[in-house]
Amino acid sequence: MSSFPMIDEARDEKALVEMSSTRPGDVKNVDSIPVEELEFADGFHDAVRLATEREHMLTFRQALRLYPASFFWAIAISFTIIMEGYDTYLLGNFYAYPSFAKKYGQYQADSGTWVIPANWQVALSDVGNIGNVVGLLLMGVLTDRFGHRLVIMAGLLVMVALNFMTFFAPNVQVLTAAMALGGIPTGVFGIMGSAYASEVCPLALRGFLTSFVNICWIIGQLVASGVLEALVGNPTEWSYRIPFAIEWAWPVPIFILAIFAPDSPWWCVRRGNLGGAEKSLTRLSSGSTPTEIRQTLAMMVHTDKLEKAVKTEVSMWDCFKGTNLRRTEIACMVLAAQALSGESFAYGSTYFFTQAGLSSADSYKLNFGASAVAFVATCGSWILMIWFGRRTLILWGFSAMALDLLLIGVLSYVNHQAATWTQAALTVVWLGLYSLTLGPQSFGLAAEVSATRLRSQTVSLARLTYQLASLVTNTIEPYLINPTAAGLKGKTAFVWFGISVLTIAWCAFRMPETKGITYTEMDILFEKRTPAWRFKQAKVDVIDEGHHGEA
Repeated sequence: MSSFPMIDEARDEKALVEMSSTRPGDVKNVDSIPVEELEFADGFHDAVRLATEREHMLTFRQALRLYPASFFWAIAISFTIIMEGYDTYLLGNFYAYPSFAKKYGQYQADSGTWVIPANWQVALSDVGNIGNVVGLLLMGVLTDRFGHRLVIMAGLLVMVALNFMTFFAPNVQVLTAAMALGGIPTGVFGIMGSAYASEVCPLALRGFLTSFVNICWIIGQLVASGVLEALVGNPTEWSYRIPFAIEWAWPVPIFILAIFAPDSPWWCVRRGNLGGAEKSLTRLSSGSTPTEIRQTLAMMVHTDKLEKAVKTEVSMWDCFKGTNLRRTEIACMVLAAQALSGESFAYGSTYFFTQAGLSSADSYKLNFGASAVAFVATCGSWILMIWFGRRTLILWGFSAMALDLLLIGVLSYVNHQAATWTQAALTVVWLGLYSLTLGPQSFGLAAEVSATRLRSQTVSLARLTYQLASLVTNTIEPYLINPTAAGLKGKTAFVWFGISVLTIAWCAFRMPETKGITYTEMDILFEKRTPAWRFKQAKVDVIDEGHHGEA
């Protein structure tokens, strides 16, 4: 299955027009029957087949013209992740702020400085992750019941209220409690953008927009680093209060956008609200005719029927039953791969820049530059997606990242400053490779691979797995690299190289291709227990084999 390369646009346009107008007698009832009775139309299965063929024939350019609202709303909802990128980057860099340390730390007489005690640093960092876990579990349950829009709006209101607690925290204990509670709405937003994009976009746009959250994460980090750089010389308490206050700015425009955003048509179908699904599809696809919208809706109803036939319900426990267990494993592991790839080590390029002789301030500026590299590389991943699938990009990119880590480790045996500079440069190369391949592609694959009836639950479990993996790797990394502990320094790369090799092996045998495969086709491939490496070449008849699944 392929998404068809972007060539011979005129020919594809003609084929699409012919497809929409052929065999009118077969699909006449799909147009005229009340939408609630759509599945009983005489031409229902022909409409499903036409919609599936149309999905495969659409190029990126055609999809963008026919579905401009899908493109806009997927990006708008993905902006919720900017807040997490901003908040995560902010706190870790506050510990070095003199005014922040004076407010929440303890005075060290021997050095004459104010310092946040190590135990409180750990607490401030970890309680947010605990809050994220709670938020992710809530996201899976609440989104299925109330839809993406209402959950986003409620989460934003909670975030605004809790930020008062953060902004006015009188001591480190209250600040820690604020971070724990604030982690809950942040967790809700953790992968909401990818989940929403996967349900409002046609096949040709799906890969681009499900991975857009990676760009949003980097935008949040760039904004935070810019704010910190601007205020680092401010000796007053406003050097840390202003960055906290900026967090009130994010929710307002996103809340307004969420009010007007269309509900996911897939969510409406799962709730039995076919009228609402048709309304959403009409808003999302302004370039489609009413007949084409009915055909797309028929495809969604058919997919939902197929998943019901194989007893796919909508509880969290159903993610671990039957073929859904395999789909949950894939979603969880592909996101955990972000942490297992050596993220906590390679993201710390500041360490190597400092070892190379740069001042902390200059190292900080170079780290800002590394974030810019990540931004550009993520944009580059969209170009690669035109020709390569998720599986291909993840496997080759992950392998190149592992080789990069191996080189960093080998250079640790070279006792020369040039070697340290090379290690520093290789961490930036690693970040570029990550942002070009594994980073954005893993978000997209995790959002696509689940059953549509378990989309919210599966992606919340996947993001939860990433949070737990990050918690472990972020805890281990300081002990590996710190001179007062294992003291491996650059040799720490060997540890992450070994873990990367094992994870790449899992990817090769367990991670399927999802590019160019509709959700109906994916359901059938998983029911047939197709090996991961054969997904791309497998041929599926969505009607005949779908009937077999319903039998």
